[in-house]
Amino acid sequence: MKKYSFYTPKELKPNGWLRRQLEIQAQGLAGNLDKVWRDVKDSAWIGGNAEGWERVPYWLDGFIPLAYLLENEDMIARAKTYIDAILSHQKPSGWICPCADEAIPEYDTWAVQLISKVLVVYYECSGDERIPDALYRVMKNYYELLASKTISLFDWGRSRWYEGFVALNFLWERYKEEWIVALAKMLKEQGLDYEAQSKLWKRPVNHWKFETHIVNIGMMLKHEAVSCDLLGKEYTDVAERLVTILKAYNGMPVESFTGDECLSGLSAIHGTELCGVVEQMYSYEWLLAYTGESKWAERLEVLAFNALPATISDDMWAHQYDQLSNQIACQKFPARAIFGTNGRESHLFGLEPNYGCCTANFGQGWPKFALSAFMHDGDTVISSVPIPSSLKTDELSITLKTDYPFENSFLYTIESQKNITFKIRVPSFAKEIKVNGRAIGPCNELCFEISARETRQINVEFDAHPVLIDRPHDLKCVRCGSLVFSLPIDFEEKRLEYVTNGVERKYPYCDYEYIPTTEWQYGYSSPFFGLEKRKISDIPFSSKKPPVVVRAKVVRIPWGLEARYDTVCAEVPQSRTPFGEEKEVELYPYGCAKLRMTELPLV
Repeated sequence: MKKYSFYTPKELKPNGWLRRQLEIQAQGLAGNLDKVWRDVKDSAWIGGNAEGWERVPYWLDGFIPLAYLLENEDMIARAKTYIDAILSHQKPSGWICPCADEAIPEYDTWAVQLISKVLVVYYECSGDERIPDALYRVMKNYYELLASKTISLFDWGRSRWYEGFVALNFLWERYKEEWIVALAKMLKEQGLDYEAQSKLWKRPVNHWKFETHIVNIGMMLKHEAVSCDLLGKEYTDVAERLVTILKAYNGMPVESFTGDECLSGLSAIHGTELCGVVEQMYSYEWLLAYTGESKWAERLEVLAFNALPATISDDMWAHQYDQLSNQIACQKFPARAIFGTNGRESHLFGLEPNYGCCTANFGQGWPKFALSAFMHDGDTVISSVPIPSSLKTDELSITLKTDYPFENSFLYTIESQKNITFKIRVPSFAKEIKVNGRAIGPCNELCFEISARETRQINVEFDAHPVLIDRPHDLKCVRCGSLVFSLPIDFEEKRLEYVTNGVERKYPYCDYEYIPTTEWQYGYSSPFFGLEKRKISDIPFSSKKPPVVVRAKVVRIPWGLEARYDTVCAEVPQSRTPFGEEKEVELYPYGCAKLRMTELPLV
């Protein structure tokens, strides 16, 4: 049984730097795809002749909560236009995807699972009473098609069977009809068994497989949490066992796993796909809600504060398909890409590098993260991810003022009309914890009883110190709290405007190469670091004005380039023998450093 419940965008609003981040997204690519990208503006989902499978649902999955969190009436109206068009094309049978009847057996029903999840998101944001009935008909039809063997799961639908459970759980709460359980069991029986495939993750190869596809894996981590209740199974924390394997053989320093496009091992010059990052975040949000275990919140933070902003431009008009830990340039490869199964432009910043799935899907990252700030269990309210937010229900108001993760001070103002228990998660790295100025011992949770008609302020402070984290190949990375730090590399931006396959790249939604202009061949010469906090600029994860830096001592080393590549550093340094004088440098948060060296030796 799920432990915590999410609040809706009607109840939970972003403040401070978080609201600014969402505003940048609304003004950027994710907020304007319906105006500039054919696969959304002319989609078959709304009666056009462009893509009619995953891209519009992917886009709506982030655009809808973004619109409602910002209370942006224009965006809300645009979202409704799409939902209205999708519902108007639903057939009497319940089938909703843009596909002719005779083509249904060959149509990959991953799109059914995805649009069903989107309809749940839309209902939670809008309260539109058309949605429960429309969703009921979608999933009842899905059940009838599977039960009659008119269709079966294959390819993406088979690999992502668990995505349908967001809608099935929603329907079960309202209808309690046995076909819902029967459909849940069919999806499980026909779906891919990832536990049985985990042996493939221990020796990644340059071969495309559904079983090692990084986005499938990011989504899959929540499969037990979302499905076990309907399936009548005991929760066993499968996700922890699978994360342990993934980290050991494919882990990156920012809690993600290499996957360009499939699992790629422990190399700092193999990257991970942006879709994989936002789907892993969504899995961790569900795992946190289902289990209440703080480990998922802490991992979620690291992804959100590092991997997500690192792979999107400051103005959020451009994104990478693949990001690398040690990324000294983002220039098109003249011949074979460094990536295992992705193309030569996958690491460029742009409109649609490699594939357009990330173009459509990356927008869910920040809005759904914002909706994880507070959760509840009856009369218990949990500050699960301490980001600047306000919660307001009929009986409760909570405002959290903070600049976390850039500093570690939190001011909660609580007004309650009823008795509640208020819990604050304390991260494992917190040191010297103080509550209202009073020092307390180490703990992982603070608990307060708030009486009816009481107004209370709670101030929590703690310290976090920069530390070296071991990485493979005897390399190190610097981490302070939930932020990973990198040596930034300055770059010249080369704008690429062109049209190909009917898709226009035009500023600001064009492509960009980032060409390095500063030195990057260093090792750490000291294990001691200084932390300097600065003001948050108008761009929270600015590549020019980072809100916090770490001062580090480094020395030049002959690192060298990877064989046959001019724009990729060697996987490991050719030599760790230092030369020249020691110097002090500023390390930037990983999410701010678009070109960076993150994994360095201590020499």
